[in-house]
Amino acid sequence: MIPRILSIAGTDPTGGAGIQADLKSIVAAGGYGMSVVTALVSQNTRGVRSVFAPPLEFLTDQLEAVFTDVTVDAIKIGMLGDAETVDTVRAALQQFAHGPVVLDPVMVASSGDRLLDEAAEAAVRALVAEVDVVTPNLRELAVLVEEDIAADFDAALVQAAGLARTSGTVVIVKGGHLTGPVADNAVVTPTGDVHRVPSPRVDTRNTHGTGCSLSSALATRIGAGESVEEALAWSTRWLHEAISHADSLGVGSGNGPVDHGHRGRRLATAASAAPWPHLRGEFSTLPAPTPHLASAGPHTQKLWDLTGQVWHDIMELPFIQGLRAGNLPASDFGFYLDQDAQYLSRYSRALALLSAAAPDQEAQVGWSEGATGCIVAEAELHRSWLHGHDLTISAPSHITMAYTDFLVATTAVEDYVVGAAAVLPCYWLYAEIGLDLMADNHADHPYHAWLNTYGGEEFIHGARGAIARVERALSVATDEQRQAATRAYLTACVHEREFFDQADRAW
Repeated sequence: MIPRILSIAGTDPTGGAGIQADLKSIVAAGGYGMSVVTALVSQNTRGVRSVFAPPLEFLTDQLEAVFTDVTVDAIKIGMLGDAETVDTVRAALQQFAHGPVVLDPVMVASSGDRLLDEAAEAAVRALVAEVDVVTPNLRELAVLVEEDIAADFDAALVQAAGLARTSGTVVIVKGGHLTGPVADNAVVTPTGDVHRVPSPRVDTRNTHGTGCSLSSALATRIGAGESVEEALAWSTRWLHEAISHADSLGVGSGNGPVDHGHRGRRLATAASAAPWPHLRGEFSTLPAPTPHLASAGPHTQKLWDLTGQVWHDIMELPFIQGLRAGNLPASDFGFYLDQDAQYLSRYSRALALLSAAAPDQEAQVGWSEGATGCIVAEAELHRSWLHGHDLTISAPSHITMAYTDFLVATTAVEDYVVGAAAVLPCYWLYAEIGLDLMADNHADHPYHAWLNTYGGEEFIHGARGAIARVERALSVATDEQRQAATRAYLTACVHEREFFDQADRAW
């Protein structure tokens, strides 16, 4: 069942905040959005011009229209404006059945100006005790507890703990208004439990409507049956992606909105069934960087020259960027290692088939010994990391299966040179990625061991041997075989891109 989520809030004609942002966020989080308007706000990315509050009778009529017809699985409440509006909404919540309520208390402007009079502030404080979750920014949290604004995240957690204890309501602490490299959020329960959700800070001024967006996504995930902790983890990550791509929207000349739809478009692109361009004879014209590991001759150089687009795509993936920066979620890395362990068990079969098909003893020994050394070393890293992080190997994803099925089929039924070209990207691309990321590696890097493995001399030696074997095979191949080998190499490169990206599609 798709959760049916009601937003009770004001408007934003430029679409970045208010019910417009709420509805976008609800859809992005997997819900069906509905809205009741508390205030018509004339605003844009530069600020608020004027506010018109509809008669309370009309607000009541809107609320009754929704509640008497639709089952409401969760509610997000935003701008309420005055004490009378608060009381009207409060009365409806008491009168009608509904799911969990998330309150985003719009009380303080970004300038620091108070938006509500004392009576309205008192009414909102009373409402806090009647909802399930409250999501104040740091200024609003200070108003709710009637203290000075918290100077840091720890101080905000203390204030939130007091509010949660006295109100009996779960409080979300948001670190977006602080400074520094992180913008973490946290769940603080009435019993004092704290669940922190890490998030890197994005350097942008385009964060208009982030409070509306987070609370609406949170309500949607809770309405779908997730715990508050699970819902905040998903919503934080989704909003981070939306903020990361806010600048490219180009909406307004002030503090612009976030890109609510980026994740949805990204997943839609990833799900496309359109044939990959190289299979249609369309090859990359984007220049490939000079490789750390040189080609072994003109044929492998030609293969690398065709890798420009897929190399660029891989290095721009959030997974690779997070791996470089060290802020990749541990769950993503665990998912990747899980799938890599699945991959290795099948990749070894492809290498065994290739070794059996090799035309000379040197190639046979090279594929078997070199691959075995890499697989054993990497498998040990997987076992130790997975064990240390309480992760278990599950099952291959459809992306992993597609890649390994391609490799096994190609090495089993195609000419040797085609199979050799197909297995090359797992050596060459991985080594290039590892060497490129080594510049950011250090002893305290959370993925130090992985970077050492792929940037280490043992793996590099194996990659050089693979490049040389493919060059020798291509040098004696026919033109038709070389064309097939090129297609197989590029297909494997794209599979590598999909493999690296799959953890970012799994949340």
